[in-house]
Amino acid sequence: MAALGCGGGAGRLTVNGLPVAGGSFAIAYVHSVYKAPSTEVFTVEGRRFTMRAVVSSSDSVLDYYALDGARSRTPGGLWVLRLAAPATYDGLSLLTTAVGRRTLLAGGRCLPLYPATGAAEVRVAVRLSPGVRGRSCPPPYDGLAAAGTALTTSRSS
Repeated sequence: MAALGCGGGAGRLTVNGLPVAGGSFAIAYVHSVYKAPSTEVFTVEGRRFTMRAVVSSSDSVLDYYALDGARSRTPGGLWVLRLAAPATYDGLSLLTTAVGRRTLLAGGRCLPLYPATGAAEVRVAVRLSPGVRGRSCPPPYDGLAAAGTALTTSRSS
């Protein structure tokens, strides 16, 4: 990724410190009702981001959100809902807990957003950062990260 001007120095486009590779990222979690690994997939346009799809190991998760869109399955058996009306954000505030284990997935890296105990409010935003954070994605988020990347690289304009 090319360095970008950032005030007095160079920086990389990141989402909460993770590199925005290929112009996308995802927020993964374990669905509280169905206990299924799931993710919301976003594309980045400038400093804004748009939710494009929901991916889950359970089709019931897609029903739970009652969003309009086209359903399909990945070759790995995950359920995908491509949103008919994508939602765009400048930033997003999330309530996170160790139960749902919300985790940011970007650039092949993961950043847990949840506290060890209790709850925390976390803001997700795209910005220029001098360095990157995160670690390799552990199961089940490794497969969700790959599915999210494939969705955003194959989406039509």
